[in-house]
Amino acid sequence: MEKKFDIIIIGGGPIGLASAIEAKKAGLSYIILEKGCLVNSLYNYPVNMTFFSTSEKLEIGNVPFVTTSPKPKRAEALEYYRRIQTTFDLKIHLFEEVLSVEKENTEVFSVITTKSSYKTTHVIVATGFYDIPILLDIPGENLPKVKHYYNDPHYYSGQHVVVVGSSNSSIDAALETYRKGARVTLVIRGAEISPRVKYWVRPDIENRIANGEINVFYNSQLTRISEADVEIQTPTNKIHLKNDFVLALTGYRPNFTFLKKLGIAISEETPCIPNHDPNTMETNIKNMYLAGVVCGGLNTHLWFIENSRVHANMIIADIIEKLGA
Repeated sequence: MEKKFDIIIIGGGPIGLASAIEAKKAGLSYIILEKGCLVNSLYNYPVNMTFFSTSEKLEIGNVPFVTTSPKPKRAEALEYYRRIQTTFDLKIHLFEEVLSVEKENTEVFSVITTKSSYKTTHVIVATGFYDIPILLDIPGENLPKVKHYYNDPHYYSGQHVVVVGSSNSSIDAALETYRKGARVTLVIRGAEISPRVKYWVRPDIENRIANGEINVFYNSQLTRISEADVEIQTPTNKIHLKNDFVLALTGYRPNFTFLKKLGIAISEETPCIPNHDPNTMETNIKNMYLAGVVCGGLNTHLWFIENSRVHANMIIADIIEKLGA
């Protein structure tokens, strides 16, 4: 017999957990379906990552996030959200991917996963945007030496590494791999380091560049990657550099294919915002909601944990109002 819930939450990140907390407080039955591990996107962040925000801005469920430093690290965030899940005894199925969500009738959704099937009257999609990297779309990008995710700097010790991009992830990777003995070259499409780079990191990367410890090409882009080198188009000419690894940290995007499969309309104009009511977070599909960073489409600097925590309250309030009508 299929299991029936008031709410199915797709995505077990911080905003998915926050939505479950509010559902539980309201006495609604729910289940979180997460295709990976708990807070899977955070787990895949670099091992040494430090958040830009202070810990209280990452809190959910009115549970204090106590850290040993002003800005928490990845490991502390993983532990905090794990404790959130156990403290509230949130019902979550990990490593269970949602394959389809279809309306059986005007009131009931049928949800099919890799492990089971469910019925629900409401769906919250909190899938984030970290699943699909934005590709360079150049020859050689499919080589094993090209990485779109960066984890641990030790792996690149003694290697010739090209880091593509000027965002926090790129700059962190450049600095960390340099300090583990890599010979690092930054390739930046624009004329400078991104203004969004963490303020305590900016002087570090600027000094490393000024001292010639990290090489950089501004107003440039990779045009070809081979096993032994890379080709870079600079403002004046094309050059070839010896290369062992390319860290193409050029950003990520939501799984638009999955959203469209659910029936959610996507704006044709960049930044391809998924259709939703900003007051209730309900999409063009009745009783299907968006929550968290996925709401920003390609504008991945619009929503963060810090400012999208409120989506959980907004959604559950709308559901309660509908149920009471």
